[in-house]
Amino acid sequence: MLNKTRGHTCLLASGMAALVLLMVVLYGTIGPQQASGSILRPGYLLRGSPLYQLDLSWPRKPELFSGQVFGVAVNQNAGMVYVAQRGADVPKVLVFSTEGEFLMSWNTTTLEMPHGIFLADAASANPTVWITDVGNGPYGHSVKQYSPSGKLLQVLGAPGKAGSGMNPVQFDQPAEIFVHPSGEMYIVDGDGGMNNRLIKLSKDHEVMWMHGEKGQGMAQFYIPHSVTVDDYHRVWVADRGNKRIQVFNSITGEWLGTWGSCFSEDAPYSVRLTPDKKYFVVVQLNTNQISLLEAPPVGLISQCRVVSVIQLAEEVKPHLVDLDLKTGALYVAEIGAQQAQKFTPFRLGGNFL
Repeated sequence: MLNKTRGHTCLLASGMAALVLLMVVLYGTIGPQQASGSILRPGYLLRGSPLYQLDLSWPRKPELFSGQVFGVAVNQNAGMVYVAQRGADVPKVLVFSTEGEFLMSWNTTTLEMPHGIFLADAASANPTVWITDVGNGPYGHSVKQYSPSGKLLQVLGAPGKAGSGMNPVQFDQPAEIFVHPSGEMYIVDGDGGMNNRLIKLSKDHEVMWMHGEKGQGMAQFYIPHSVTVDDYHRVWVADRGNKRIQVFNSITGEWLGTWGSCFSEDAPYSVRLTPDKKYFVVVQLNTNQISLLEAPPVGLISQCRVVSVIQLAEEVKPHLVDLDLKTGALYVAEIGAQQAQKFTPFRLGGNFL
């Protein structure tokens, strides 16, 4: 009788634990600085609303990563993921399918210290890969366009010559580029160099507007590191050195607002918008975090609100991210861990539980 009672007690305790875990998964929330509830998974901790889960099967051959993985770019139409890495004697770009199969790699001597990667015209028959280069040698301080197989197509800036000129445009350690479907380009220029600029170029590469003053005030920057554009004509810039995100009108360049309260512990390094337009994905390298912030509606910037945090292991050092606009899958480039990881939108009943 005693053993049966103990058995019922253990069963009840197990059931209660499972119920508590399920409630945390379903209803966990997080404020800007404090989490309630947590779920431990191999290699990471999820706090807040469960929005993403790690895909342990991607890629199928992680041993192919051999350098510092600094960026990812997704071609959702072709089902391909471009993983960019840097280092001596390593392929600069590895290409995987969204299912994890290795497809190809390419290298080039025209990249010295690549920093950011972006896939443009993904919906067209001829997508291209843009890579920023912060190197100090003869190919650095430039933004380069490549074919999907690695053929150099064109170069923006004056390779090997750091500068602040606008006609023609020059760069000093350009961090990242975002190419709008219209062909217009947004470049954050200044990963520690003389420039601290946000530049908008036309599809013909003419300067349309620019903010380029170093400082902590409105429309001033200190190490702008990442840039993205939403559907409401708003440009979002990860102003790394100032530990904030600044927002601008994409047409006029007018300053619209800033988010800073969510980044008291570490700066935002990367900013991207989820396909459903509900959240901004923001990476914080030094605290090894990927945060999802509630995206404000049109006409309202207000205060930032963190909805979910993916806490990665120590020394992973996530750098830049990209999303599959069809499936919502999140790909993270991790410099410290020398790998890229895939997170898929959370679905109750999947492997997460």
